[in-house]
Amino acid sequence: MTSFLSILTQYFGFSSFRGIQQDIIESIGAGKDTLGLMPTGGGKSITFQVPALAQEGLCLVISPLIALMKDQVTHLRAKGIKATAVYTGMSRDEVIVALENCIFGNYKFLYVAPERLSSELFQAKLRRMRVSFITVDEAHCISQWGYDFRPSYTQIAQIRKLLPGVPVLALTATATPAVVEDIQRQLGFREFNVKRMSFERKNLIYSVMKIRQSPEQELHELLIRVPGSAIVYTRSRLSTRELAAWLVAQGISATHYHAGLTNREKNERAEAWQRGKVRVMVATNAFGMGIDKSDVRLIVHVDVPDSPEAYFQEAGRAGRDGKEAHAVLLYDSHSVATLHRRIEDTYPPEEYVKKVYEDVCYFLQLAMGDGYGITREFNLEEFCHSFRHFPVRAYNALQLLSRAGYIEWADAEENRSRVMMKCHREELYSFHLPPLMDKVLQHLLRTCTGIFSEYAYIEEEEIAHALKLAENVVSEQLVELSRRHIMDFIPRKFIPYITFTQRRIEQEDIVLPPSVYANRKHELSQRIQTIIGYLQTPECRSRYLLAYFGEKEAKDCKHCDNCMERNVLPTIDEAYVRQRILTFVKEQRPTSFLQFHFADIPDSVVGRVLHEMMEEEEIELSPASEAKPS
Repeated sequence: MTSFLSILTQYFGFSSFRGIQQDIIESIGAGKDTLGLMPTGGGKSITFQVPALAQEGLCLVISPLIALMKDQVTHLRAKGIKATAVYTGMSRDEVIVALENCIFGNYKFLYVAPERLSSELFQAKLRRMRVSFITVDEAHCISQWGYDFRPSYTQIAQIRKLLPGVPVLALTATATPAVVEDIQRQLGFREFNVKRMSFERKNLIYSVMKIRQSPEQELHELLIRVPGSAIVYTRSRLSTRELAAWLVAQGISATHYHAGLTNREKNERAEAWQRGKVRVMVATNAFGMGIDKSDVRLIVHVDVPDSPEAYFQEAGRAGRDGKEAHAVLLYDSHSVATLHRRIEDTYPPEEYVKKVYEDVCYFLQLAMGDGYGITREFNLEEFCHSFRHFPVRAYNALQLLSRAGYIEWADAEENRSRVMMKCHREELYSFHLPPLMDKVLQHLLRTCTGIFSEYAYIEEEEIAHALKLAENVVSEQLVELSRRHIMDFIPRKFIPYITFTQRRIEQEDIVLPPSVYANRKHELSQRIQTIIGYLQTPECRSRYLLAYFGEKEAKDCKHCDNCMERNVLPTIDEAYVRQRILTFVKEQRPTSFLQFHFADIPDSVVGRVLHEMMEEEEIELSPASEAKPS
């Protein structure tokens, strides 16, 4: 077997391993189930790519991010390494070809999303593959105690039964001691085996700032003090758009990102930011995972996140190049109350959840004992107005009822356009379609998986972009294909729907299991109390976070705001501000404070320096006379 170090040098150009990379590689290389805990930017991909190349067979990589899969496959192929990925958007034929190549084509890496694991086709092909080991990225998603639990990850344990004796390498950058233990149990580790690297980021400077003016002004000042690429996190989709527009108006290039954008919009904006065409990305937590940009100098949270894991991971996207970077959390006098309110909004009282169930049944006119398998459109806004519910609480009550198994609740984001063929593949040759219609049909046949046997989700905007057609033209062709009974086309509706998975029962018979309600509410409460503690602690910020992740012996970082008594951000050169003011006075002869506005200097700083210059009689300014240097 080729040595791990020679593979590292040959394919990746490094002369030595970093941190615990070698420990993880040797462990999985010896066939041991292994959990690797490494901070963001710690070089996780090396830990499975090197041992996979050293062994016979194929490494199955389970990852939740299509963009990351595609990126890693591209990089591996550029190095002459055979790799492929199976993801949503591929045609059935393309999936079959990719999987067959993994059986016969000597491929070294197969990337799949966890949702793919339950597919009968995938499982049938997997049984015939020679798999060296399984890699589970973002492994914390398998733990119900984790902050980002995803039910699809529980399928991984079933896959292990199809591949007896094949070891598992689980990787994550955020896990508490309880989650570390649960990951190994959920994945069926034959023996507990953790390789741990300190989560400490010595180049990352943490600080917490109370908002003195407005979030916009504080943000503007931070972006001036810390030059370079930045990410600004906010909880609201509306805020992403408004903040980005406000920054652009101040002369700072910015764009926004959230889950409601089309895939094309997401890709275009992420690429513009990654290439440095846009300086600031204003985003919800939908942005960041899998983003490989090493020179981010500043991460700002304008809303306090509700879990230390989320904050640690998002803040950790700064300074991955090892150079100094800043993570700043903004808060105001209402932040703590807002955090506590999130607990009650996310997990409203059980009696309230039962009441929502009862009201939904009345709203949809569902009789007692009826409802099994029935799907109805459900307008949440209309429902809340009719029964006087607050939308956020009602939404979360529906989510809890869905997790408890009483309904399936799909909101408008999930209710995308869908298509399914109504004819057999052989019949297509007998149709004589207009060129435009045939063009759209051929595109669907190439890109939609399983379209002859099940509905496939589509986005008309993406089809239009790919075919260089107007979106309304694509929609017209889809409607006509449906009218001709060639396919079934269900246009996207912005009204959600509810499917009843059980017959309607009495309100008092609703049961929310602890795993759905009490336990998870307790976990959220603990996380929120921890993040409140982070806001209020007088101790080292880095040490506080590391202790949460089990590093009880961590030392003070010596450069966070508490360690430095808050003087952690670069200062604005006051001499430069004074010179700008003097030049402006000479050239513009302003008559009011309101006329002093510079895109690259916060108004608060300009105002403070103006007052100082007037007190020192360096300039004169009054409404009745022109400003002039004294």
